[in-house]
Amino acid sequence: MFKKYAYAWITVAFFLFSLAGHWMFGWFAFVGEQQSHGQAPDINAYLMEMSRDTFENWQSEFLQLLWQVVGLAYFLYIGSPSSKENDDRTEAKLDALIRLNAGENGETIIAEIDKHFMRTGGHAGPYEHELEMRRGPRRTGGAT
Repeated sequence: MFKKYAYAWITVAFFLFSLAGHWMFGWFAFVGEQQSHGQAPDINAYLMEMSRDTFENWQSEFLQLLWQVVGLAYFLYIGSPSSKENDDRTEAKLDALIRLNAGENGETIIAEIDKHFMRTGGHAGPYEHELEMRRGPRRTGGAT
């Protein structure tokens, strides 16, 4: 379990370490500030101030980064048009070559490849121009 999710565990450890450090050094700064004003440190005032500072940091840094990294990774995973890698043309050409060379077994081979690389069931499709491929190449007036 640790090896499979090592990056996540290391990230959680860094997060907890930095959070603990933030609150510990925040306490030292709070105590120093209270003493400079001749007041005794109050734990309730400290908790309010540190909670405000922590959520302010999370709002400005953590949530922004979380949305950018996790949100964009998710949209790439589901195959959002704005995150496609524009490999549809290459996929279409390779699928056409497999169909030409494998004959009747072409669709089976393509399905096996798609299954192996998890290209079905919510993932980005292997090719978007399936109808064009079935129609065949377009003929134009120029040389091919």
